Amino acid sequence: MKKLEGPTHGPHNGGPPGHLVVLLHGYGADGEDLIGLAPVLAPLMPDVVFHAPNAPYPCEGNPFGYQWFGISRLDPKLAAEGVRSAAPLVEQFLDDTLAKYGLDESKTVLVGFSQGTMMALHVGLRRARQLAGIIGFSGMLAAPDTLGAEIRSRPPVLLLHGDSDEMLPHVLTERAAEVLRQHGVKTRMHIAQGVGHGIDQTGLSHAARFLLECFGLPMPQRALR
Repeated sequence: MKKLEGPTHGPHNGGPPGHLVVLLHGYGADGEDLIGLAPVLAPLMPDVVFHAPNAPYPCEGNPFGYQWFGISRLDPKLAAEGVRSAAPLVEQFLDDTLAKYGLDESKTVLVGFSQGTMMALHVGLRRARQLAGIIGFSGMLAAPDTLGAEIRSRPPVLLLHGDSDEMLPHVLTERAAEVLRQHGVKTRMHIAQGVGHGIDQTGLSHAARFLLECFGLPMPQRALR
C-alpha cells in the first residue's frame, strides 16, 4: 500500500501535539496547496499539528499535481468508486499519524477541499471511532445512497461553498448537508456569496471557529473575521 506523505506545520507553541488537523487537497493540487492555511490557524490553536498529505496518484489533468482518484467529469458513479479506492490510504495515514503522536480521533479533525472534501466525508463518517469534526470546502458527498448502511460515527460537520463556484456547483454542498442531517449528523453550512472554487476569508473564519469548538479550545478575545 502506498504511504502518503506531505508537508506539516506546528505545533505553534513548540510543544508536543495535543490535537491533529489533516488537510486533504483537491484534484490537481498537492499538500502545499492547503498547508498554507496552517500558519493562519496555528496561532489560534497553539498545540495543533497540521498535516497535508499529497494524494497518492499523479494527476491526469495536471502533471505537476496529484489526485485521490481519476475523474474527468462529474459522474456520481466514478466519484463513489474513487473514494472507495483511495479511502484505505487515508485510513492508514490517520492510523499512523495518530500512533506517532499518541493521539486519538477525539483530538482529530479532517479538512478537505473539493475532491479532498469527498475523501474527508467518506472516511470520517465510516471511521469506527468518532472524529472531533469534519470540514469540507467546495465539495460534495460521494456515494450518498450507501451512507445509511455504512455510517459508523457521526462527528459534527461544517460544509462551506461559494455560490459562484464554476467547478462544482454549490447545490452539491446543499444536497450533502441534507443527506447528512437525514442520517443524524449535526451539519452546519455556509454558502458564500460571490465566491468561486476557493476559500475566502469568511470561510476560513467559519472554519477556525469550528475547529476551536471541536477541540474545546478557547475562542480568542478578538472576534474572528
